[in-house]
Amino acid sequence: MQHINHLIDYAVSWLWAEYTYVALLAIGLLFSLWSKFVQYRALTHGVALVRGRYDDRADPGALNHFQALSTALSGTVGLGNIGGVALAIAAGGPGALFWMWIAGVLGMAIKTVEVTLAMIYRDVSDPDNPRGGAMWVIDRGLGEEDGPARKFVARCLASLFCGALALATITGGNMFQSWNVANITEAYFNVPALASGVAMAVVTALVIIGGIRRIGDVTGRLVPAMCGIYLIGGIVVLVIEAANVPALLFSVVKHAFNPTEAQGAFLGATVWFSLTTGLKRAFFSNEAGQGTSPIAHAAAKTKEPVREGIVAGLEPFVDTCLVCTLTGLVLLATGTWNREAVGKFAGRVGVDTNVSMLPPPLADQPWDEGTQFFALVEHAGAKSSDARKLSRLEGTIVAARDDTTEIDWAPLPEGAQVVDSGIYLDLTGATLTGHAFDRSVPGLGKWLVTISCWMFAISTLISWSYYGEQATAFALGTWAVTPYRAAFCVLCAVATIPGFITTDAHLGNLADLGSGCMLFTNVPIVVLIAPRAISAIRDYFRRFRAGEMSGHRAPPLAAVARGEDVR
Repeated sequence: MQHINHLIDYAVSWLWAEYTYVALLAIGLLFSLWSKFVQYRALTHGVALVRGRYDDRADPGALNHFQALSTALSGTVGLGNIGGVALAIAAGGPGALFWMWIAGVLGMAIKTVEVTLAMIYRDVSDPDNPRGGAMWVIDRGLGEEDGPARKFVARCLASLFCGALALATITGGNMFQSWNVANITEAYFNVPALASGVAMAVVTALVIIGGIRRIGDVTGRLVPAMCGIYLIGGIVVLVIEAANVPALLFSVVKHAFNPTEAQGAFLGATVWFSLTTGLKRAFFSNEAGQGTSPIAHAAAKTKEPVREGIVAGLEPFVDTCLVCTLTGLVLLATGTWNREAVGKFAGRVGVDTNVSMLPPPLADQPWDEGTQFFALVEHAGAKSSDARKLSRLEGTIVAARDDTTEIDWAPLPEGAQVVDSGIYLDLTGATLTGHAFDRSVPGLGKWLVTISCWMFAISTLISWSYYGEQATAFALGTWAVTPYRAAFCVLCAVATIPGFITTDAHLGNLADLGSGCMLFTNVPIVVLIAPRAISAIRDYFRRFRAGEMSGHRAPPLAAVARGEDVR
């Protein structure tokens, strides 16, 4: 098993290396220039499409544009928007947020092209239940020319994508979500993890058993609600911290092109590290190029493939430029990314002893045993000009008393020395984001982050269950859909059984392995047949400018959210 884990680690490091994000950046720039910055069309014409002005009951499909976008967003707006952004800012500093913006904008072009292709090559043999996605694009787009060899290769690549998607669905789209939410809920409210897992499994089953129409109905209500709640909470914090916002916006742009020195709990970052960290978290979050959301968009009710491609362009904007940005600004405005030390050493860390003393946080309340901390250490030979010359020395409370607190520290590396006597709380992911909200409004992080995690996780479970369902139907046939749905819901609960998963590291690696294989299978095909999408986009807007397409008055928003305008 250890050898297998090492092999998976190596594969993930190769699939998700720095060149992967730089390549996505280059492809996004290529598609932006090639399409004459179709992002503008997404923010203008795309909004009209989502609003229902061009919905038509006679068109093939199951969902209107709003529901299709909501279903796709329910898969991308998830725990990565809460925890992933925190990791990016904590590691890359303010400059990472700038590169997340760039990835979000360029990701809009990638999504537009790949979803347009998904709509061109989707299967509408059953007009009320169309099927599509990257596997159909690969199978039909690559194998559309005559020749058994080419068709065989296309089918093999499509099946490889389905296998990778199934792996990512089981791990990252299912077990990772339920495990994390169960842990957060147990930590904050002492709710047994298994109870949370069973609750999520039941809710997911009640939704997905009704197929894509019920998924669209639920996500059409859930996604606006969950994004709205989170955005309102973040805006409250930014209003309170308004005095810090102008300076931090300047800092975001400044540190995108200049090294960020170590300060407080922040270790420092070079420009390249900030860039790659920001791109990594943004592309992970909005899933541009991975081929997942085209599966949801392929169910859209339209006869114009470009229309849903334009709608899909809004997805990275909402996910990255709005939700991720809000998380980043809260972390920066509250000073959480470079937070101050919570105490000083009262003992020593070094060769002689690995136990240090920490004063209690409050006179009448000791720290909890198991709470994790870190200290900053500098390694021998580090240059003062190196923006990232520090590392963390991990420590965990082993005994908490009223007067002193004992921390068991990891061995100090040879030749390294503690930079100062400060001790920092070790907070990562969603916990760090919750701490950021609590620093501004005590208690807000506990409730807002927990509620958001539940809503984001359930929405992800719903959409990813559909992705896996379509992969199963493509690879095995429709007979396998019902057993797949049952297994998906069972695994959601199984993941939260105490002791079944002790760390999400290997689970995350399996998810990264699946998504990485999807990316490397999908992106080359998308780039290869992108001229078809670009030609369709240009033709669509030529006809649009010529007045060949006339919309109608937008229906009531409530009707659009429920899909009543197309039924």
